[in-house]
Amino acid sequence: MSKAELLEKLLASIGGHPTDDDVARLEVHHNQVLGAHLVPGLEVDVEEQPEGIRARINFREGAKIAKPVHVCFGMMPETGVQNIVLDIRAQAGSHASVIAHCTFPNAVDVVHRMDAEIWVGPGATYSYFERHMHGPHGGVLVLPKAKVRVEEDGRFRTEFELIKGRVGRIDIDYETTCLARGVVEMVARISGSGNDSIKIHETALLEGEYARAVLKSYIALRDDARAEVFNTLRASAPYARGHVDCKEIVQGRAVAKAVPVVEVNHPLAHVTHEAAIGSVDSKQLQTLQSRGLSEDEAVDIIIQGLLS
Repeated sequence: MSKAELLEKLLASIGGHPTDDDVARLEVHHNQVLGAHLVPGLEVDVEEQPEGIRARINFREGAKIAKPVHVCFGMMPETGVQNIVLDIRAQAGSHASVIAHCTFPNAVDVVHRMDAEIWVGPGATYSYFERHMHGPHGGVLVLPKAKVRVEEDGRFRTEFELIKGRVGRIDIDYETTCLARGVVEMVARISGSGNDSIKIHETALLEGEYARAVLKSYIALRDDARAEVFNTLRASAPYARGHVDCKEIVQGRAVAKAVPVVEVNHPLAHVTHEAAIGSVDSKQLQTLQSRGLSEDEAVDIIIQGLLS
């Protein structure tokens, strides 16, 4: 299959990418770069490797990338391994966001690894929204790992979403260090069914005064799916503030576990946490059913509300 044909199929699986000249894009199938378009202020250096790519993405000092950078990583075959190694640098005063689509619509035995080093410079703002699209078989092993450092007055936000298709197995491992007046927000939204397995390990280390962080996890489980969420927030500086929030809905034989770990190492720091695990709220269910919806339809709406 030609690169053009692969690109067409890859983009069709995610509903397409914008083609405006002022929108940066990068499309990768397995270990091939199928397409790329850059804009001023953005530098991308990609090296194709046997089972994936290694990419250095640099947002220049003071650059303001007005529209999100669109990235697509995927594999169309039923089997294979894709390793994505990223070195992302948001230089001082830069402002940028990335929307990454990871698509494996036919996966039966596919491994997708992402290993990222992310540096957010002083006064920079960087956000990364990762949306996964899987097929019906649950044949994907997803291993996203990132080490993040947010310098003084920097802002970092990451959002992981996997609500279309079977999860398969996923193990998220993110650790962020935040310096003075830095802000961190990490959000995960995942829907599991069948025998899907979900593991989340997210850590925020607040090491500068007035640093702030929020860790949020929203999980919906059906059938025999299982989820374990380990969120750790440590505040070690004066006036550091943080909050951990985990909500999980379970149905059928699904099993959910949440372990919020909060640690305060300075008398002027403050950290809170909240966790809620249980079945669908009966009052919400009855209200929706009274409006003519079946139980399954009502449950779907409640879950959509949790994951939206």
